[in-house]
Amino acid sequence: MNKLLIPLIILVALVLFNSVYIVQEPHQAIITQFGKPVGDPIMTPGLNFKIPFIQKVHRFEKRFLEWDGDPNQLPTRDKRFIWVNNYARWRITDPLLYFQRLNNERGAMTRLDDILDGETRNAIAKYDLVEVVRSTNRVPMETEVDAEDEVTMEDIEYGRDVIRLEILANAQKRTSDLGIEILDVEFKRINYVAEVQRKVYERMISERQRIAERFTSEGQGEAFRIRGEKDRELLRIRSEAYKTAQEIKGNADAEATNIYAKAYNRSADTRSFYEFLQTMEAYKTTLDKESSLVLSTDSDFYRFLKTGDSQ
Repeated sequence: MNKLLIPLIILVALVLFNSVYIVQEPHQAIITQFGKPVGDPIMTPGLNFKIPFIQKVHRFEKRFLEWDGDPNQLPTRDKRFIWVNNYARWRITDPLLYFQRLNNERGAMTRLDDILDGETRNAIAKYDLVEVVRSTNRVPMETEVDAEDEVTMEDIEYGRDVIRLEILANAQKRTSDLGIEILDVEFKRINYVAEVQRKVYERMISERQRIAERFTSEGQGEAFRIRGEKDRELLRIRSEAYKTAQEIKGNADAEATNIYAKAYNRSADTRSFYEFLQTMEAYKTTLDKESSLVLSTDSDFYRFLKTGDSQ
């Protein structure tokens, strides 16, 4: 009796274990019997029952899921090749239809690759490059570059946001019968291909060099102007200083002449002493230590020396 009881208990436990299943909060589930769905999807969390060993539980996410595309080289309407990399968020809205059409998340990702990459390619090919990379007709920011160097920004009619919404709307139409919903599509990165990128960089470098050369030329011109003004001002100052010096010298000479005249008009002794000083000053400036002086008896110097000896 005990030998039959233990296997019976084990069998009952297995039956109960395979009859009960729990759906967690972030999940939804469907039941299949021999591979075919039966009943309605289980959308609410809790404890549920199924026929053991015959029915199977398939759980699917209720949370938002991520699709991350690979960078693709796409042409724009104006024949510019660019790299476009985008991503999307999606969710399972009808688990039964999702299971029937896509089976699992791997199948869903494969189908999303086809849909989103295709719609992105179609949308990019309908617009010029400027529409893809810009969103608004904003006013350019003021820079140190003069107005003649500022690049006029071309007006856009649609812009990147409109293109993104177009991709989203078209993709949602193609996924409406798959039991999933694409919630959002965003561009991760848009960039030129290597060849075009190199040409763009070269053009940017050339433009910056041209502006730098113009600034250098203007700076040199301003430096020459400042130096010219400095030289003219220095010449004016020197001229005025020379004029003032000559005036001072002239006034001094006039004053000295006046003093000499007064000295000559004084007594004979004073006049003779003045003449003596003048003669000594003349010899001092004309003779050096190596010079020999030969005096005649009628020279002023001999006369002064003789007068000095007699006195």
